Amino acid sequence: MNIRSLTRGDGVVIGAAALLFIASFLDFYSATGVDRPSPWDLSSNHLTLPSIFLLGFIAAGLLIAARFQPERKLAGLPLTAWGTVLAVSAAWSSVWALIACPEIFDLGAGSFLALIATLALAGVAVAGAKVPALAGQLVPEPRPAAVPPYGGQPGQPQPGAGYGYPGGQQTPYGATPQPVPPYGGTPNPTPGPGPQDSQQTPAPAPAPAPAPAADFSPFWFAVPVARPLYAEDGSPSPIAELAPGTWYLAVEQRGAATLIAQTQDGRRGVLNDTSGIQRG
Repeated sequence: MNIRSLTRGDGVVIGAAALLFIASFLDFYSATGVDRPSPWDLSSNHLTLPSIFLLGFIAAGLLIAARFQPERKLAGLPLTAWGTVLAVSAAWSSVWALIACPEIFDLGAGSFLALIATLALAGVAVAGAKVPALAGQLVPEPRPAAVPPYGGQPGQPQPGAGYGYPGGQQTPYGATPQPVPPYGGTPNPTPGPGPQDSQQTPAPAPAPAPAPAADFSPFWFAVPVARPLYAEDGSPSPIAELAPGTWYLAVEQRGAATLIAQTQDGRRGVLNDTSGIQRG
């Protein structure tokens, strides 16, 4: 379960369920000089508890459970569909409980709080996904302070890192840069003047080879939905699954829509679908 998958609409559902729970302990109907019991007393409130409060609790539970298990179904229908139907039923029962109030009683505080809670619950269940203010994340994503070099830890300086390529030797301002040896090779030392060529003019140092242009820099990103991560050797079986609400490090880019990503446990793989990702 990832709490960052909850939306603001889910927060309204949780708040409505809490308000409905408080209302269940208050007087639903009141009368002057008569102490009316709460809806939990079935001898005095035959239908109020099951038709309003219990339906509202079950609807809220199904709507939140559908967020954590979107593919789970009950009797062939998604949990969201069941929660929406029960939420609307609870709101409908709450409205009719106010309209059909007996003449010898007055409406208590519990009836008004139950009406507000069930209407909020039904409204979010029906149109919560269509309202942008309710579709946003309930818990904001943590944003990384800085993107560390590949293989490094955030906030820790890399030894020997200076101007130029990562891990390169720092060159003071105004000094002549030394040539960079090829990968796996040994730099050729410049021979000093010997006794036979002491009168000769020393040959100038060779110009350094230009470093390749760095077109890509590692960055943090998060996926909007769960997406598979495949091995770099082209294997069709995924090696991991990137979950929404978690930051991953992109270490390389291949093509316009393919990234080489690194998981939190150090595994690297190919992310073929980069649509909708959020950069850190």
